[in-house]
Amino acid sequence: MPRSLILLLLCTLPLITFGQAKYSTPHFTLAISKSGQLTSLFDVAGRKEYLAPRQPAPFLSIRTVRDTEAPSRIARIGTDTLRFTYARSKATVDVTVKTRPLHLTFEVVRVSPPDLIDAVIWGPYPTRISKTVGEIVGVVRDGRFAIGIQALNPKTIGSYPDNAEGFDMSRGRAAESRPWGSVLQCYSLDRSRARTADVWLGSFPAMPIEPIPGETVVGSKIALFGCREPEALDVIGAIELAEGLPHPMLDGVWFKKSPAQGRSYLIADFDEHVLDTLLACTERAGFMSLYHMQPFASWGHYQVNTKIFSTGAAGLRACVAKARARGIRLGAHTLTTFIQTNDPYVTPVPDPRLAKTGFSTLTAAIDTGTTEIPVDAPACFANEKANWLHAAVIGDEIIRYRAVSDTAPWALLDCQRGAFGTRIASHPRGAMIGKLLDHPYEVFFPNFDLQREIARNLALTFNDAGLEQMDFDGHEGCASTGQGDYAYTLFPQDFYENLDHPVINGTSNSKHYYWHINSYCNWGEPWTEGFRESMQEYRINNQALFERNYLPNMLGWYLLTPTTTLSDIEWMLARAAGFNAGFALATNMEAIRGNAELGPILDAIREWETARRASVFSPALRALMKDPKNEFHLEAAGPGAWRLYAYHETAPFRHERFVRQPGEPTSARWTFSTSDAKQPLQFALRVLGDGGSITDPSFDLDRASRIMFTVELQPGQTLVCEGTTTARVYDNKGRQLSTVTATGPIPPIAPGGHEVKFACGFKGSTPPTVAVTFKTRGEAVSVK
Repeated sequence: MPRSLILLLLCTLPLITFGQAKYSTPHFTLAISKSGQLTSLFDVAGRKEYLAPRQPAPFLSIRTVRDTEAPSRIARIGTDTLRFTYARSKATVDVTVKTRPLHLTFEVVRVSPPDLIDAVIWGPYPTRISKTVGEIVGVVRDGRFAIGIQALNPKTIGSYPDNAEGFDMSRGRAAESRPWGSVLQCYSLDRSRARTADVWLGSFPAMPIEPIPGETVVGSKIALFGCREPEALDVIGAIELAEGLPHPMLDGVWFKKSPAQGRSYLIADFDEHVLDTLLACTERAGFMSLYHMQPFASWGHYQVNTKIFSTGAAGLRACVAKARARGIRLGAHTLTTFIQTNDPYVTPVPDPRLAKTGFSTLTAAIDTGTTEIPVDAPACFANEKANWLHAAVIGDEIIRYRAVSDTAPWALLDCQRGAFGTRIASHPRGAMIGKLLDHPYEVFFPNFDLQREIARNLALTFNDAGLEQMDFDGHEGCASTGQGDYAYTLFPQDFYENLDHPVINGTSNSKHYYWHINSYCNWGEPWTEGFRESMQEYRINNQALFERNYLPNMLGWYLLTPTTTLSDIEWMLARAAGFNAGFALATNMEAIRGNAELGPILDAIREWETARRASVFSPALRALMKDPKNEFHLEAAGPGAWRLYAYHETAPFRHERFVRQPGEPTSARWTFSTSDAKQPLQFALRVLGDGGSITDPSFDLDRASRIMFTVELQPGQTLVCEGTTTARVYDNKGRQLSTVTATGPIPPIAPGGHEVKFACGFKGSTPPTVAVTFKTRGEAVSVK
């Protein structure tokens, strides 16, 4: 029979359908019905079904311009391909299936018709598991068994497509909780066609999105696996190696299992002149690294700032070499795709690839003196929901405008010509004018093509200088491309693939595929409140998220100022020990030179961190240390041994103004007892209320000694005495305002009962209330 006839017959043969497709690994079986529904997620060893009953479970849905459609039937093509058919749209999708030793892979290899399908959606796959739902990593666990989904390339997003841009501000949605258990899900969008979307979650309505040639849903690919829960992380590592995913190594160890995970670090700007001082501090505290906040001349090109390092990258490289010789890594902070207005992408000639939220045309020619610029469509310029620089670009000129006219004929009013150092020029009628996408940080953003170039710029700078740590801060800025989580995923991927050495990295917001590259998430900022108050609940709540997603525990950034105390630092270090969490300590040379307790603070960090990383604290102690109300002190007691002291605090005693007959005292009398060893009196006095103030608080202890503090305290302020004559005054945000000296020595308190007579003056028609707590340090507990 002629070969051409054989091929013709093969092409016209009917597809062979079947009852159910089953695929198995040694631990896990997955089944798909003939209608394309997932029918089993089976634990082989435990003989347990994990598919949630009575829930829709389409294995692969499609989204067209009309709606989202589940498959109506599947058929087998050859030995490793399934064809999914969709009745309403008459579309088909071919998926190849591969069985690996520990996982299964599914890849879209063909769609028909090719221009019909806007998205493919893997799942959601419903499971019975609800105990631990890892939304970022895409793994759900019940204490014995784990089931996971993994996106196997950046185009496959670990989430669900709720909007046209394919972007959400969640930290991850590859797995999501449900009342009956959980779901696993991924998707891919067709990005090969020009489209519009409400970008950055609606901040930029109907923004035009440039097509990415060839970027269709073909190639969307996932892995599914099931295994014993303790093996889940190792299975993910094996999937990374088998499927060519990022698998970062540090000192020969996969970073997800590296002893460097969860290491704390110091943040301080350095140059060649102060580097030795800061390296000495880093080394004394036992920090992993020293991290520079802004060593770059501008964000975008990320060139080393010669005002900080006189010889540019060479000077920074010399600093890196000096740090490495002492076993310390140097890092640098970034704002990901933020482009500063002094960067060469903006000035003197703006790059045509700067992101634009919309376009219009000039309805009349303008010369170099025109300050009212006529446009035919005002919408993108008039959007005040997200419009901080009021900047637009015509050719090679950036203009800024005060406002848009209220009615037609539309015009940009009171324009500044040649903004940001660009050249003022004349422009003809019909010239295109684009609204530049900006941000409250007064920066611009790239389109998709320029974003990829910026990622390479950043990698080349890190290669040139040898920097070994960075944060993708402002990571959500990748939404400026209109490509949503795909752009978010691709930026760190491009950075990673262009590096010539390992770089430990964090982020402002994590996502599923980026999990493979990500080293840590260190969330919590110290800028607006005091040391103990700044985002504390948020920091603690993050710990459970890290644990369910196989990420190291981190507490965020804390700020060391000239007035930060050892007790503040130990309060934070106890939280770090309780959660086994690292942290960043941000500071500057003013604090390094001006903090009187710097030496003891650095020593305390070293001892607490050494003990934490040696896992010397019992589960019972760690549970106590997680509570912000509890305070501890740690001292070294020899190699590998420490003495731990817990502080005990009384319930608050309250005092308010009241009227008595002339001559009768208006003071308060309080009693408390302690079993702790003899030590100086310690207390915290808080002023509560909305008006008035208190003055000159005094304490008479056991009718034998009296101290007073000559100070006026407003509502919300706190006076703290930690056993010395110098007390500190804090504002309602926990920031130190001043110090005040006691009128005499601080009296000691011995074991037993004590009486305190408290008095103060009150001012105002509605004076505040005073709340005072006393604390003592307990006996030492040995930990090894």
